[in-house]
Amino acid sequence: VGFLLGRARPAASSKDEARSSVTDLIGNTPLIRINSLSDATGCEIYGKAEFMNPGGSIKDRVALQIVREALASGDLGPGGTVFEGTAGSTGVSLSLVTAALGCKCHVVLPDDAAIEKAELLQAYGASVERVRPVSISHRDHFVNIARRKAESTEGGFFSNQFENLANFRAHLKTGEEIYTQTGGRVDAFVAAAGTGGTIAGISSYLKSRLSSVRVFLIDPPGSSLYNRVKRGVMYTKVEAEGKRLKNPFDTITEGIGINRLTRNFTEGEHLIDEAFQGTDAEAVEMARWLVREDGLFVGSSSAMNCVGALKAA
Repeated sequence: VGFLLGRARPAASSKDEARSSVTDLIGNTPLIRINSLSDATGCEIYGKAEFMNPGGSIKDRVALQIVREALASGDLGPGGTVFEGTAGSTGVSLSLVTAALGCKCHVVLPDDAAIEKAELLQAYGASVERVRPVSISHRDHFVNIARRKAESTEGGFFSNQFENLANFRAHLKTGEEIYTQTGGRVDAFVAAAGTGGTIAGISSYLKSRLSSVRVFLIDPPGSSLYNRVKRGVMYTKVEAEGKRLKNPFDTITEGIGINRLTRNFTEGEHLIDEAFQGTDAEAVEMARWLVREDGLFVGSSSAMNCVGALKAA
């Protein structure tokens, strides 16, 4: 979920109609006013309700764009297998989309990811491979394992969510939805970044239509993107001599924060106006606040986005 600061309530959506496939339910999610935060700040703060996608997250958009483009280009054949390394929701979304489009899915994920994610992947029919978490530079990082398996499997396709610009392109549509739903009245957009596709794609569309809109990045502990936006360098204090941890991401948040530049993030890096850092304590407190005050049960990354919206307001 990304968060918006605007001046007016969004327009009502069109009536529901019958859909021919579960993939037709992806996207066109409503905006929800976060009443407690809006009333507390005096700003109109809205969240894009990406949990209403059939796979439960914004990654449904990315999965559908990647698989459709791969099928159209011939990189993925009918009935082929999509490979991805992910610790987040992308694996769930790819499992759903490949099942709906007649393909197969193999997901490699670190064994410290929530066991519920692996169980959900298997429920969708994906094959799941759990591996020990190591640095992205290591040949046995879960992303690198997925890439090698795709290359060595007949009919295999590596979805490559971090570097595949289909991710970025998927969120040009998300940005268009936001623009339409708000009637073009958006003052700011706030989001965390993992692959970078969400913040880059939405920012690109909004700034192409609204020269005054501001874009804010909220970054979790251990990530380098805050320093990249603020100082132009990819460096965090945990990387100082004698302080480097085996896993620098000492955070409860999943799917956001990164210590390298991706093609997707680079597409929109120049459009980010400001960056904030959020803490785990702030994310936990926000998650509890939202469920208690607004009836919104959100995960750690969405809670962190709300922390960013509060700072921006």
